[in-house]
Amino acid sequence: MAIKNQFKTIILLGALTGILLWIGSFWGQSGLMFALIFSIIMNFGAYWFSDKIALAIYRAKPVSENEAPKLYKIVRDVAHLANIPAPRIYIIPSNILNAFATGRSRKHAAVAATKGIIEALNEDELKGVIAHEISHIRNNDILIQSVAATIAGVISFIAMMARWGAIFGGFGGRNRRGGGGLELLVLAILTPILATIIRLAISRSREFLADESGAKLIHNGHSLASALEKLETASQKMPLRPTSSTQTTAHMMIVNPFRARGIIKLFTTHPPVHLRTKRLRSMNF
Repeated sequence: MAIKNQFKTIILLGALTGILLWIGSFWGQSGLMFALIFSIIMNFGAYWFSDKIALAIYRAKPVSENEAPKLYKIVRDVAHLANIPAPRIYIIPSNILNAFATGRSRKHAAVAATKGIIEALNEDELKGVIAHEISHIRNNDILIQSVAATIAGVISFIAMMARWGAIFGGFGGRNRRGGGGLELLVLAILTPILATIIRLAISRSREFLADESGAKLIHNGHSLASALEKLETASQKMPLRPTSSTQTTAHMMIVNPFRARGIIKLFTTHPPVHLRTKRLRSMNF
């Protein structure tokens, strides 16, 4: 499954790149480069300061080993199994059940867990959650998500330029060479939606991979499956309040912190929990 998920990520990133190259033909090299540079600058800042931004949004506080001995031991043990430096440890003062990993590299990583998740899960379940988060760090998922966000950001920026160009009659590019209104419609409206769907599919693929690699680290898929079921139930009863900040960082959480129903599930950052637990419980060690 790990190879399949890695291959899926490559295919999806390739699809995003293909869309980017296609829309580049509308605007030419100069327009594409401008959008690319703009998006890289914006996403590089988010990537470089990802740990500080995410931890500040959720008011996460660093804790000492004396304050959280059980959590420290679990994080240290799992990091040793993953052969990476132990990440910094934070606790989020919230009764919501969730956790996330952040940081631009293995040496600059942090794991944050809510007060609620530490109290609600038993030691094996908490170890499964930490193994999932440390797998995100080891798998370089923050970098992969940043690359996907950069490409999707370029596509959305160019689509916005196309919409404004159409309004003011300055679309240019292929339109001057006889391109039709249908192409403009696809570029301005459909491509950013498609780019978003692909980016979210990459996020879901990385969640599956973190589940699998985390379970392999501790040779136990059942504890993480049990934890995910508890977290899913809790998130439905007590979802996180959607804000611009929490919506942009929701993909970092181990489970979707919001309620997702109907067509909205197409735009969720996480795979359905029942599929994740089914995969985890089918693993043999």
